[in-house]
Amino acid sequence: MDVSDNGNITNGDSVSTAPVIEEIDFSKFTDKPRTLNTERQRSYDERSLSELSIGLSPHHTSRNIEYSRNLDQLDCTFSPGRRSGFNTPWSQNSYETHPTLAEAWEALRRSLVYFRGQPVGTIAALDNSDEKLNYDQVFVRDFVPSALAFLMNGEPEIVKNFILKTLRLQSWEKKIDRFQLGEGVMPASFKVLHDPVRNYETLIADFGESAIGRVAPIDSGFWWIILLRAYTKSTGDSSLAEMPECQKGMRLILSLCLSEGFDTFPTLLCADGCCMIDRRMGVYGYPIEIQALFFMALRCALVLLKHDDDGKEVVERISKRLHALSYHMRSYYWLDLKQLNDIYRYKTEEYSHTAVNKFNVIPDSLPEWIFDFMPTRGGYFIGNISPARMDFRWFCLGNCIAILSSMATPEQSTAIMDLIESRWEELVGEMPLKVVYPAIESHEWRIVTGCDPKNTRWSYHNGGSWPVLLWLLTAACIKTGRPQIARRAIELAETRLLKDNWPEYYDGKLGRFIGKQSRKFQTWSIAGYLVAKMMLEDPSHLGMVSLEEDKQMKPLMKRSNSWTF
Repeated sequence: MDVSDNGNITNGDSVSTAPVIEEIDFSKFTDKPRTLNTERQRSYDERSLSELSIGLSPHHTSRNIEYSRNLDQLDCTFSPGRRSGFNTPWSQNSYETHPTLAEAWEALRRSLVYFRGQPVGTIAALDNSDEKLNYDQVFVRDFVPSALAFLMNGEPEIVKNFILKTLRLQSWEKKIDRFQLGEGVMPASFKVLHDPVRNYETLIADFGESAIGRVAPIDSGFWWIILLRAYTKSTGDSSLAEMPECQKGMRLILSLCLSEGFDTFPTLLCADGCCMIDRRMGVYGYPIEIQALFFMALRCALVLLKHDDDGKEVVERISKRLHALSYHMRSYYWLDLKQLNDIYRYKTEEYSHTAVNKFNVIPDSLPEWIFDFMPTRGGYFIGNISPARMDFRWFCLGNCIAILSSMATPEQSTAIMDLIESRWEELVGEMPLKVVYPAIESHEWRIVTGCDPKNTRWSYHNGGSWPVLLWLLTAACIKTGRPQIARRAIELAETRLLKDNWPEYYDGKLGRFIGKQSRKFQTWSIAGYLVAKMMLEDPSHLGMVSLEEDKQMKPLMKRSNSWTF
């Protein structure tokens, strides 16, 4: 790869334009943040989707009402971003005195990346013992837990800088070979280049042209919208989200997802390697991680977008899509013992709109492990559904986001937590948390991964244990009223993380071994731990990353018909 004088990256026929950033005058947005009105007035967060477009009758059981009331209190709480970590003598909480916490804050601050004197993100890993590859860059998805940690600690400026810099990168021309990517694509990562001769800094971005497999990061845009809402919720400063540039950025991201095509379902069709699992792992099609992030980003955008001439049409399209997507995910992706038994008894080759087995799933394709894995109480959203194919693997990130975004009903959220408790050894083991369960191996591994030497069984994305997932688990636990699960997982992680120098991931069925290619001082492992600790200490922080259930959302059909395709 060559970098020209003007900052352009050239690599054969592949060109990624990376001009010197032209700064927008953001000075008018640096006034003191406006404080949120914390009285019980109806905010955008509290509006139901049906008020914006589709009228539906409310449906609540007494349990749902109590559940939603609890979420109202959390979601509508102004998260003050009080200092809750390194160098905070005011706190008397026992978590503050844990030696791992202070070390984590020091490590997180060492990972800060500066551009022209301002912090704009955190480096992926500070491990100098191995080849850097792209671990010396700021990744959009990786920065999210770092951003949350800084917001919770009362340091929002770095988050604001990151949001604005990545927004500027979105406007660049994006080409892979001779093909131009969509205008709304957000970068997977960016890097600061320093010219010592001219004493000048530029940014270069990767939109997928340098990634393994050359896949654009679908999740980056969703995480960006989610983070913008977290910033607004934490600071009470709505001026950032109301900027014309931010409004346009959201519309461009969503235009890529809401465009009309040949789709017969509201889910997004994706290539392998388009998200956290960024290598070939059989997640092509309609993976749960992308669908859950898509759902959450849509709900966040519904809160943030202005209802003006430019935004009104987008808001209406979002509302309609959310209703269709929530029904589809709650009905077709949900698996519990009853659903599993129904699939086991499916008939095939059905035709007409009355077909029960709409996707023509062959019962003999059910994997052996699923019958022992599924507990009597509990359930989860499976990994993927497409014609004649159901991926029954458990994906942690997708299920946690389903809870936080309220894509899962209260009953489904409870069932997911029941599953985690029932299958603790499989999903948590000795180091939280399995990114996917179970691992694929032998012939299936050769076919699905293409003999990927990094994704061998129980390693990396193929059943590896990722400490960063602690923050998602903790948030889901708090939202469902099960903080003891998070506390148990955090205490488990504290026995190893600092001593092992904050690995990226762990290997083995129980997560006992530091990953064979795991980077040390992985920033999101550090930040994920900090966010989990601070959120458990002060549950009001949950409001940054949690959305209450829409009270007017069409309810899930009765259990006997819930898998009627």
